[in-house]
Amino acid sequence: MDTNHFTLGEGQTPLLRSRSLGPGAGLDHLYFKLETINPTGSYKDRFAAAAITDMQSQGKTRVVTSSSGNAGSALAAYSAAAGMECQVAVFIGAPENKLKQMLAYGAQIWKIQDFGADPEITREAFEYLRHVGSAADAQLQISSYQYSPVSMMGVEAIGSELVSQSESISRSIDHVFCCAGGGGLLLALVHGFETALRQKKIECLPAMHCVQPAGNNTIAGPLREGADQAQPCHSTTAIGGLQVASVLDGNEVIAACRQSGGTGYLVDDETVFEVQSQLARQEGIFCEPAAAVSLTGVLQAAKAGKIQREETVVCVVTGTGFKDQAALDRMLASSVCPVVTLPEFIDLTT
Repeated sequence: MDTNHFTLGEGQTPLLRSRSLGPGAGLDHLYFKLETINPTGSYKDRFAAAAITDMQSQGKTRVVTSSSGNAGSALAAYSAAAGMECQVAVFIGAPENKLKQMLAYGAQIWKIQDFGADPEITREAFEYLRHVGSAADAQLQISSYQYSPVSMMGVEAIGSELVSQSESISRSIDHVFCCAGGGGLLLALVHGFETALRQKKIECLPAMHCVQPAGNNTIAGPLREGADQAQPCHSTTAIGGLQVASVLDGNEVIAACRQSGGTGYLVDDETVFEVQSQLARQEGIFCEPAAAVSLTGVLQAAKAGKIQREETVVCVVTGTGFKDQAALDRMLASSVCPVVTLPEFIDLTT
């Protein structure tokens, strides 16, 4: 183990086989990669660990970042543990629970109007953040290869872990479905699998599929339609964490997915919310809406006959359900928790 690697215990997350939703969709080998159990509840902890490790090696003491929630929470936690400052420019629409999590770790945060929704404002905000992050004591950390390639290398471990875990289940992975905002996670997965390919641990890449909300169609639509370039958009999705109007790693994602034999899937918000609830109630997996996007894409593909029953499919479940209170309230809108007397309780349960 690298003693210079800064860690809060992230990584080595489980790969669980679907007990209900996969078989119900005609898929015998559907698996979930559970990034929900990382220290702050999302895969972004892998990014934060690599970011803080790199900054410590350079003597940097101030993290500057933008976030729709999870990256800010992760960087705030790891900064606090490392004794660093953390300043976060937050996308408009970021779930309040994620903002509270950042504040709990002591981060300074600012919500910027139209940031994340309007592509031009988003572009200008990123450029200004690049300027702020160029100060001698600071470093810009955005979970995108375009901005923070060294830190994104921490996320590549997901691909490496999946290769090892596929050996333990004695099955090669045929398809990987991953949600995308800016596309960094999916590109990191590809890089992780490519490393395994060079090391001859696998014979070929799995087909990598990009799944996005229809209201944030920057990558999946162009990929599916045969375009080579991602496109900016005015983001209208309500799926927190995937409201990224500008093109970050989108072009590279399109090329990598197409080369692997994968494609893009667009899913509507309401279906994502339904799948989020199904994951909790049929699989025991409590995730935020963005984390249910990948499975929504799988179910769409299975219904269209794009996946064979015997193929092995992995969904990356990116973040825990406690991250998004509004989505949780929506899920539980028809549920009640009544107060009863003990005699009433006895009557109701006998």
